[in-house]
Amino acid sequence: MSSKTPNEALGRLDRQAFLQAGKLPLIVVLDNIRSLNNIGSVFRTADAFRLQAIYLCGITATPPHREIARTALGATETITWQYFATTIEALNKLKQENWHIAAIEQAQNKVWLQDFVWPEEQSLAIVFGNEVMGIDEEVINASDSVIEIPQFGTKHSFNIAVSAGIVIWELWKKSGYQL
Repeated sequence: MSSKTPNEALGRLDRQAFLQAGKLPLIVVLDNIRSLNNIGSVFRTADAFRLQAIYLCGITATPPHREIARTALGATETITWQYFATTIEALNKLKQENWHIAAIEQAQNKVWLQDFVWPEEQSLAIVFGNEVMGIDEEVINASDSVIEIPQFGTKHSFNIAVSAGIVIWELWKKSGYQL
């Protein structure tokens, strides 16, 4: 029989050590996310995989906010974030810095998540879209690639926080990054 590992035995970094630790060269771009709980959940996932940053765009709310904090559980204090009035503004900044941009969306010229190859010698930014409308067509067209998560049921999409968890885990495995 197995028992739960006590929190103090998990070997987690404290806030200061986290801020100084190396980061996975992955930025999450949130394109007009409505749900504050989804935003907080993405912060928490970004912390778990030690991502470089989150870009909050358009109507996406920013910390500090009680509803974001409720699901982020302190991750808004560890993950670097930046706000942009438009997602295109964020993508333009990333392109100037030579980031590869991948929209997470259902689109005709997509690559299945399991087949996506992390661009060699490039940092990666992934864009997640609005819970109802998805990623704006202009943002998809400004992206370097489109990644789709395979689905086999009756629903057409995952919740954005679930999508972020699936994609970030898969990309972390593909990155070869060692924590």
